[in-house]
Amino acid sequence: MDQFLKALPTAKDKELEENPSSRKRGIDPTSMSWGFKTRDVRITKIPNHFQAKKTENILILVAFSIGLGSMWRFPYLCHQNGGGSFLLMYLILLLLVGIPLSYMEMILGHWLRMDNIRAWNQLVPWLSGLGYSSTLACVLVSLYNSALISWNLLYLGQSFDYPPPWEQCKRSPHFHKITNMSEFECLRTVPFQYFWYHTILQVSSQVEEGIETLVLNIAVCLFAIWVSLCIILITRIKISVLMLIFSIFFPYVLLFCFFIRSLFLQGAMASLRRLVTTELSILSSLDTWRQAGGHVLYSLGLGMGTIITFSSYQTRGDNYIKLASFMAMVNLVTSLLSTAIIFLVLGFWTTTSGPSCIENRNVSNLVRLIGKGVLPQAARPPQDIVHKPPEEYLYWISQLPLKLQQRVVHFSLPCSILVQKEKFMEGPGLAYVAFSQVISLFPGSSFWAIIFFVALVIMGLATLTMLLESIVLPLQNNIPTFTKYPKLVPVVVCLGGLLGSLVFSSRSGSYVVFLFDNHLVPMVLVIVVVLQNLSLACVYGIRRFRAEMFNQLGRLVWAPFTFLWTYVTLPALLALLTICFLNLYHKESLYYISWNNSMSQEEKQPYQKTVLGWVTLLSVLVLLPIPVYPLQHWWYLDDQVICEVFKGPSSPKRTETVSNKVSQWPTHHLRRFTLRGPEKGAQVLPLPGKNPTETGSVQPPEKSAQVLPLPGKKPTEMGGLRPPVLLTKRDSENYSSFSLRGDSIVPNYS
Repeated sequence: MDQFLKALPTAKDKELEENPSSRKRGIDPTSMSWGFKTRDVRITKIPNHFQAKKTENILILVAFSIGLGSMWRFPYLCHQNGGGSFLLMYLILLLLVGIPLSYMEMILGHWLRMDNIRAWNQLVPWLSGLGYSSTLACVLVSLYNSALISWNLLYLGQSFDYPPPWEQCKRSPHFHKITNMSEFECLRTVPFQYFWYHTILQVSSQVEEGIETLVLNIAVCLFAIWVSLCIILITRIKISVLMLIFSIFFPYVLLFCFFIRSLFLQGAMASLRRLVTTELSILSSLDTWRQAGGHVLYSLGLGMGTIITFSSYQTRGDNYIKLASFMAMVNLVTSLLSTAIIFLVLGFWTTTSGPSCIENRNVSNLVRLIGKGVLPQAARPPQDIVHKPPEEYLYWISQLPLKLQQRVVHFSLPCSILVQKEKFMEGPGLAYVAFSQVISLFPGSSFWAIIFFVALVIMGLATLTMLLESIVLPLQNNIPTFTKYPKLVPVVVCLGGLLGSLVFSSRSGSYVVFLFDNHLVPMVLVIVVVLQNLSLACVYGIRRFRAEMFNQLGRLVWAPFTFLWTYVTLPALLALLTICFLNLYHKESLYYISWNNSMSQEEKQPYQKTVLGWVTLLSVLVLLPIPVYPLQHWWYLDDQVICEVFKGPSSPKRTETVSNKVSQWPTHHLRRFTLRGPEKGAQVLPLPGKNPTETGSVQPPEKSAQVLPLPGKKPTEMGGLRPPVLLTKRDSENYSSFSLRGDSIVPNYS
């Protein structure tokens, strides 16, 4: 103790030198809660990735907020759920839930200066497992994000052919004389959709089929992705400002060019109206609210621990209200621009499908080719074929000789013979199919395809690198083996990621991605964020948190955000969680979008009970660390009581062992929350185990002060690891008698 007290001024002076503003405000930096400014909690080594200036850190967070979710996930969710109705729900939840929770995680990381796991361990020790659960949720997101990047790599590899192979429908090699019109693969869909399902995914008809068969191309791409990520994490390749700017602004340039070109497509504007039109029937759909809320959490990275970990390296003076709002707005603009392009393409597909596809494109094209002598007169369609149902056109082709059939199908233009209306494609591959359609409209389409998918690969790798950093850094800081061998963590994480992501390279891998993305990950994120919000608002206390922020930052947290955390975000998250459970366990049948190979169309398939069982199992495994710490603490306390009651002096060894276990539980230190000194005659509460003369306080209490020891600790049980601070009686009145742990009293300002 004497050595610690002698060394205390040195540590204090060093801290005041690093933060001279605290001296001006008269705030003692060592008086922060649980010793946040002491040396033992600030030993986290900042990796080279984040030893950057303020501008670079902001660019990192903005690049993470864009990600693939804005360009891939939001458009197909918006298309599935009525366009403008889903957009309105998303805007409401973004303003009331997304931005306040983003600000909460940013300010927590900046305040505590710790990674995600340590932050919750210090804030609420009973929920120390919350950090591990959010890390596991980040693992799930990383797994299926690697599958998205592998699809981009496959498209990139195909882009070097001219023209790109998705512009023409390459039929099955087993094509034979058609006797059933349902076997026309290339005439029942557009070639872009056919290429997606048959060439990229080689998809099966059901999620249960083909799970044991790997698609070699996707597996090789996954291997290349995880090896590259492992090298990046081990070698600590620094992300340059130019790369960050490129990954942010270059996709915007391409999207803007695609948007201008799509405006001139036939029938494009008719579909774009759906993006600004709301329907009351959809607004009353609980499932649509669930998907909108899940996307708010997913797109902003809430509940994954990424924002907390990255914000812990931010410089002082950052305006986190503006930063959180800016991230949300950038994410929204990217989502709207991508969705507008895809809706324009959907309008074009709808207009050129069905009778229009037969009359204005295929029949006229066949007549033109016959006039040029490319096709014989036998390929001339009947004159009244344009006035008959599309099935009659398919039947006429089936009656042609085999060689002529093949030539007619080969020269058919890319449009769907069957009418699909606005529900042309609902699966998660909508963005890939629509963007490949837009690329084919440009002259030199291969060049545009190469630069577009290069940009998507870079964006995906940057996002996945940040996700993995938020997994690797907490593990290096909190697990002794990994702390001793830090370079072992990236190897273990990337190897596990490769093995875990192989399921997405199977023939039903796209269905598993949809299962993770639509059911598993949103439910896990909602549970984690609910517990985070509950811990801050109800357990730690909003008023106490505001006092800490003023003591640390010299300014109060904006009052409307504290109101939202208590009365808006928490009820909204609880409502979303209830909807998630009802959707998963009480809905008659959950479905997914599958590909019918025989009909060459998408169709809805119900999930089997075994698949939903896997969702439940994975959810339990991810959330398992949360109850571990309370159960462990309860077990140790129970052992201590049993030993004290039933064990006599004959077994001191057993009693001493259990007592040591209990004393190893992390301590929760209290300190002063006001900036004033103790008033004359005030009652002084010393830290447990401290005498008033041993406190080393700069302002010692008055002689007339009455000393009230805190319950739960003997003087000999407290180690001198933290500088002691005094509490006045007026401050102690804000504390409730409710305690989460046997050795501390938790203040309640709410």
